[in-house]
Amino acid sequence: MSAETSRAYRIAVVGFGGMGSFHLHLAEGIEEVKIVGSFDIKEDRQEAARQKGLHVYNSLEELLSDKTIDIVLVATPNDVHKEIAIKAMEAGKHVVCEKPVTLSSADLQEMIDASERTGKLLVVHQNRRWDEDFITMKKIYDENMLGEVYAIESRVHGSRGIPGDWRQKKEHGGGMVLDWGVHILDQALQMVNEKVKKVYAVLTHVTNQLVDDGFRAELTFESGKRFLLEVGTSNFISLPRWYMLGNNGTAMIEDWGRDARVVVAKGKSEKDIVPVVTAAGLTKTMAPRREDTIHEYTVPIAKSDIKEFYRNVAATISGKAEIIVKLPEVMRVMKLMEAIFESAEKQQVVDFE
Repeated sequence: MSAETSRAYRIAVVGFGGMGSFHLHLAEGIEEVKIVGSFDIKEDRQEAARQKGLHVYNSLEELLSDKTIDIVLVATPNDVHKEIAIKAMEAGKHVVCEKPVTLSSADLQEMIDASERTGKLLVVHQNRRWDEDFITMKKIYDENMLGEVYAIESRVHGSRGIPGDWRQKKEHGGGMVLDWGVHILDQALQMVNEKVKKVYAVLTHVTNQLVDDGFRAELTFESGKRFLLEVGTSNFISLPRWYMLGNNGTAMIEDWGRDARVVVAKGKSEKDIVPVVTAAGLTKTMAPRREDTIHEYTVPIAKSDIKEFYRNVAATISGKAEIIVKLPEVMRVMKLMEAIFESAEKQQVVDFE
């Protein structure tokens, strides 16, 4: 903005639902941006925006014609992201779009083309790059705490099924691959800097036949490293959020907000192994290690600041920084989700990169 250095970038929200309204918290206390307006097709959400002190527009067209708005936040159901984002960029607005950015790589390419044609920033709110459990496990991975990592498992489990809104409807882009897969796939690709060679996936339909209510996908990277990703909405006992295996140790995070537990080998290998005796026999292979041959410690949960997202958006528009969430990264995740759908439909492994 010409007054870019003297005032905050002004944001208007399209879709003042749960996530759209949550952005008030995300932008709170940031000098560089200010959420000032909103439009929603539902009158109760219009009233909710009024109660928050926002200027409420009577239509999308009225919002886009307001020359004082610098950034449009698209927080509608997934199927209308593309249309609104392109209209906003063509109206001279920068765009922050909720995830998933759209429903297909072809749609995303249209949005990228519009960004390039108009010269306006298009950025996707991949907020879970700031999840502290992810940052902690990435630290363990990056610092080789376990030796050479050969397998990683990332799970998100719940037991309430899919929320009873548009997320249950295929035409609106519902389902867990698009809802939660987009997050943990993005985290996987941010953690492992390699090409994905193979994808195998299975979708579940325990509580919903129209869209997937969970999935299990295995990525095989070019080094042979395997990354298992799982989302479930009918899990009444949750498995660990993270589980990482290296040739010298194992790391695990039970749940969000927990420290990481790390166990690594130390000293010499055991010679005298005390077998585990069960009712049906004994085993040396699965006997526990002696305490003097392992080292167990805790990696404290990392700290992050999600407000960095909007600060980065403002700095990028001002020409002072490079955007953190890059469109080629978003496209790669979108194509990976398409590969998951293809693998599940064909019931076979599919090639990726």
